Amino acid sequence: MKTTTSTLVKPGVLSTIGRTPLIRLDNLFAGSGLEVFAKLEAFNPGGSMKDRPALRMVQEALAAGTLEPDSVIVESSSGNLAIGLAQVACALGLRLIVVVDPKITQANLKILRAYGVQIDTVNTPDPETGEYLSARRKRVSHLLASIPGAINLNQYANPDNPAAHRIGTASEILDALENSVDVLLVSVSTCGSLKGVRQALRERSLSPQLLAVDAAGSVIFGQRGPRLLAGHGAGIMPEHMSDDLADEGVLVTDADCVAGCRALVRREAILAGASSGGIVAAMARLRHRWAPGTRVAAIFPDRGERYLDTVFDDAWCMRHFGGVPPLFEPTEQNS
Repeated sequence: MKTTTSTLVKPGVLSTIGRTPLIRLDNLFAGSGLEVFAKLEAFNPGGSMKDRPALRMVQEALAAGTLEPDSVIVESSSGNLAIGLAQVACALGLRLIVVVDPKITQANLKILRAYGVQIDTVNTPDPETGEYLSARRKRVSHLLASIPGAINLNQYANPDNPAAHRIGTASEILDALENSVDVLLVSVSTCGSLKGVRQALRERSLSPQLLAVDAAGSVIFGQRGPRLLAGHGAGIMPEHMSDDLADEGVLVTDADCVAGCRALVRREAILAGASSGGIVAAMARLRHRWAPGTRVAAIFPDRGERYLDTVFDDAWCMRHFGGVPPLFEPTEQNS
């Protein structure tokens, strides 16, 4: 059999994780004088930025010997981390059990089943906190105690989660922009990406304004309430979060996320997920703060195809918002 050493041929799908494109957004903020850039994490093979921590957590656990070839990984996820882990586990021949809840999209469930993942669904929120996340984590603890060789990588506290973004996502943005950026926007959930970005900035002695875009109703910035869209915000305070990470928290509603997603695909031809729409909504709200010439960069975490039954579905919007939230208008001038 012929072999090739060409650098154009990758050794396997996991080697394609990372090095996602950073693009300029030309239309959403036309006329504002702003330079706006987006890191498109949808270009990871599993479709989201969660591919990065999934791979790093598994690699580091294998290197440390805490994860062995016959181990069973048991992990809680709202969707994207589960898919990232499913891809890694499938490629490496590892067994994976994912604990999910009813908020996971049907698209994500189908993807997980395609990878052959064992799915364990928690159907009721935790009675103490009223949150599905707490119930999922308790279910993980139960499975760990009952399954021989089970291991939890624990994305919520594992330092390899932010490390994946420190050495990957954030460093790629800063390298591409030659360390010249005035504002960085990051959506938050486990806060692994936020922590990793802050760590990368500190390593380079850079101090752009770092904005954490959070879901209204999330506890991360002191709220608590219902949220329709999975994977954005948190019901319990993430272990990765600390007060010194974000310069400011920007809250966006589910309707904001829908409007942002739809504006992004109509104006920039980028079909992205709900948290990316939240970032667009945050930029649209804050754009008048920034003087012409301000360089703004944002991380768009995942693909939009997984939200076709929610964010991009008019009937779903009608049920939850009484109609489709209007698109944000492009900026004609910065006033």
